[in-house]
Amino acid sequence: MEQLAVLSDRKRKSVVRLTKSSKIIKSIIAAIQDKKGENIISLDLRKINEAVADFFIICEAGNQPQIRAIAENIEAVVKEQCDEDPYHHEGYKALQWVLIDYVNVVVHVMLPENRKFYKLEEMWSDAVSERHED
Repeated sequence: MEQLAVLSDRKRKSVVRLTKSSKIIKSIIAAIQDKKGENIISLDLRKINEAVADFFIICEAGNQPQIRAIAENIEAVVKEQCDEDPYHHEGYKALQWVLIDYVNVVVHVMLPENRKFYKLEEMWSDAVSERHED
């Protein structure tokens, strides 16, 4: 329950409301595309009260080195273009699913089998989704 309180506090402290055309979202998607991430989807969670972020961006990579390359590129591009460091990131050791948390945007870089298993798009099916192709 304490973790939920931390997430709620984190959400309240984030004043800036993003739109799907926000610079950070465009930067993240471009960084994914630059490293050949596939099946890129953004989920607009702004109308879902229980959501811990305004947007999720989900993509997949064919192997572990590509997961690392995509995740590292996202962090570098967002730092360069938006001057933002992630609030939190995890998954760099196992490289099965790397999560990069920018408070209002959470990025998920996953192996295809993990994406199929966890079904984030289904879990957040009330969100408006948008595909991002090259």
